[in-house]
Amino acid sequence: MLWILTAATFLIFFQAYMVAPLIPHLASVFKVSNQTIGLIVPAYMIPYGVTSLIFGLVADRIGRKPVMLTSLFAIIFLPMLTATAQSAWQLILWRFLTGLSASGTIPQVLTLIGELFPYEQRGRPLGWVFGAMAGGMAFGSVFGALLESTIGWRGLFIAIGLLAVVVFRLLWAQRQLLGSARPSSPFNLNDLLAGYKSLLESNRGRRTYGYVLFNGIFHSGVYTWLGLYFTQRYGFDEVRIGLALLGYGIPGTLLGPVIGRAADRWGRNWLLPIGFTIAGLASAALIFDIPPIVATIAATSLSLGYDMTQPLLAGIVTDLGAERRGQAMGLNVFTLFIGFGVGGFLFGEALRFSFTTALTIFTIFMLAASLIAIALFRSEGKGRKLLSKSH
Repeated sequence: MLWILTAATFLIFFQAYMVAPLIPHLASVFKVSNQTIGLIVPAYMIPYGVTSLIFGLVADRIGRKPVMLTSLFAIIFLPMLTATAQSAWQLILWRFLTGLSASGTIPQVLTLIGELFPYEQRGRPLGWVFGAMAGGMAFGSVFGALLESTIGWRGLFIAIGLLAVVVFRLLWAQRQLLGSARPSSPFNLNDLLAGYKSLLESNRGRRTYGYVLFNGIFHSGVYTWLGLYFTQRYGFDEVRIGLALLGYGIPGTLLGPVIGRAADRWGRNWLLPIGFTIAGLASAALIFDIPPIVATIAATSLSLGYDMTQPLLAGIVTDLGAERRGQAMGLNVFTLFIGFGVGGFLFGEALRFSFTTALTIFTIFMLAASLIAIALFRSEGKGRKLLSKSH
């Protein structure tokens, strides 16, 4: 089951991130500006984040099984419909609908891990899941760009639908392991609002969700436009963009479980600031006139910064709402993907000045956040792990 869920996570992130390197090509195909076609990223990410709240709430009431299966089924036909788009705005619409439907799987995977593993042992399984996310981001970027020249962008979306059929059939065969559906309970707005209030009323909750949002804004902002960066700085075509982004996500794919075990052993308080710093320095390197190979290494380092922070933040979230895990993780995914959508948009707007301006702004904020994190996350060390063991 863990391998099937990892495969589903990989596929969802693959199709989410395969479009970013194609922005220059799609702008040419549909004869629109880069900023216009770049809306395919927030058009997917923001609805994904919003509906993750709804799916989390529904899963807490009727169980994760119907939520996950319905969401994954949507990944079969919506990408295929995306392949029929005849204009940029049709493409944006189909990505919007895909984002609305796709967010019922991964939050439930993370919630399941929160139920099966105590806090001090969640790093490794979360590392596998986030490694699949990183791998999906990496291979989506690479093969999205490489395969476009062979099967076309329409063929890419058709292929995603066919792969989703395989994953869905595998998950369907193991559906009994997802847990039985819970009895339906009436919707209570007061309970819903009280749940979110309880998650955000503590300093720990506010700082965790705050950094989830900021991390999403930073990484999506920089990553979404790396394809255009390599095109404008070095004249790369789609194939060379794919090769340049080959390293993005590899650290998470290879080191995700290792990073998770390190967090379980030594605590998250020292890994988080290091991860934020690595991401900030990687972004800073891209500001300067550097050789393409150095820019490629910087992109890989950017990925490492994400892999050393977001899985650890998710681990903290699983400990925030023991009685409302679906709602807690739904809020986490909502916050992260809102950050993804907003980040891509904000960076694109800053690009109206220059890449140097956009990168400088994002770098300054990330390095400042890394310094603040040293103080804010000092309680997420061994003391927290021992407290969890005592429970």
